[in-house]
Amino acid sequence: MTKVAMGCTSAEALRARVAARAEGGVMRIVTRYRPTRHAELIGGSLFWIIRHQLVGRQEILRFAEAEDRRCVIELDERLVPILGAPRRAHQGWRYLEGGDAPADVSGGSGLAELPPQMLQELSALALV
Repeated sequence: MTKVAMGCTSAEALRARVAARAEGGVMRIVTRYRPTRHAELIGGSLFWIIRHQLVGRQEILRFAEAEDRRCVIELDERLVPILGAPRRAHQGWRYLEGGDAPADVSGGSGLAELPPQMLQELSALALV
């Protein structure tokens, strides 16, 4: 599933937001409606979009209902950096098929040591 990180201008800003909102290893986001395919999304990932690029993902732990009947999406607090992939901005969320999901930045490749902004720019140029 993809979602625009509203108000975040960089992966670092998103990382700071996740750290500030996480409690007990879980970050919660509230949305008006529960995704139709919510049962198959548990264990999958929510991919964040910043400036038309997928920049990171968080594991979807579960869906709950808030007191006001809105949907609460509970995510693992770990934000996993991914190799950027272009994505159009949209409202709400969109489903992302498994084959279309970008790969994680792995520690063995050396890419994890690059500054996030540099990695994002290299991804935008399709160099990584």
